[in-house]
Amino acid sequence: MKNDQSDWLVRARVSAGELSASVKAFFARKDVKAVIDWLKEPFYAVVIMFAFTTILAQPFYVPSGSMEPTLAIGDAVFAAKFPYGYTRFSIPDPFGHGGATPKSILFERLPTAGDVVVFRLPRDTKVNFVKRVVGLPGDRLQMKNGRLWINGRELPLRPEGTGENEMEDGRYLETPQYIETLPNGKEHPIFKRQWDGYADNTGIYVVPPGHVFMMGDNRDNSLDSRFSPEVGGVGYVPVGDLVGRAFVVIGSVDFKNASGVWEWPFLFRFSRVLDWIH
Repeated sequence: MKNDQSDWLVRARVSAGELSASVKAFFARKDVKAVIDWLKEPFYAVVIMFAFTTILAQPFYVPSGSMEPTLAIGDAVFAAKFPYGYTRFSIPDPFGHGGATPKSILFERLPTAGDVVVFRLPRDTKVNFVKRVVGLPGDRLQMKNGRLWINGRELPLRPEGTGENEMEDGRYLETPQYIETLPNGKEHPIFKRQWDGYADNTGIYVVPPGHVFMMGDNRDNSLDSRFSPEVGGVGYVPVGDLVGRAFVVIGSVDFKNASGVWEWPFLFRFSRVLDWIH
């Protein structure tokens, strides 16, 4: 019995040695080496790009005008991944798996009021939204006659002429533009045409712990935290759903006025490239 076991071990070692020699010989062939060398560069490029978009920044597309005049329909923006920490939502997800809001956040940090943030929509985390943070945990927010109040104070609003507000059908409408100042002193532009709309007079929103309150800069055309998930809105956004801070426009196409993709190169907005987001 012992001899049989010894013979089996010897045969196994010999077979393993032969297999190892065959593998080495295969990878030593010139044609195989050439293929491996050819594959190295794209493989390293994919690994580096995956690491970059997970750890540093990832591009996102803006499909609506809810953040006009800050962001235009058709903008592509870079969102920095590190400002608010990392969750599994930090990993690029081209297939839109979504899933429950992550409970643990590596290097967690709250955003600053005024940050423009890419986040997963709480009621459907397969979808990315981009809005501006206007309320932090514990803040009390309310809309009165179209004006935003935070913690019992009406935010300063000064006229800033007009801007071109792109409609869903591609038309541009001259719209009054204002500069709003948040309690921390940060200023940002908004579009506002009316002062008595559906979301211009609301109850008081109290931001729960671990959540933030989002609003679009296009105040009359933004589905944001003023609207609850039950009516198709955003509601309060858990910090675990934050993906990154949008900081620069890297490209923009006025695709609403294009007959097809072949016209996109002619409708590229070169003036918006490297436009920093404030």
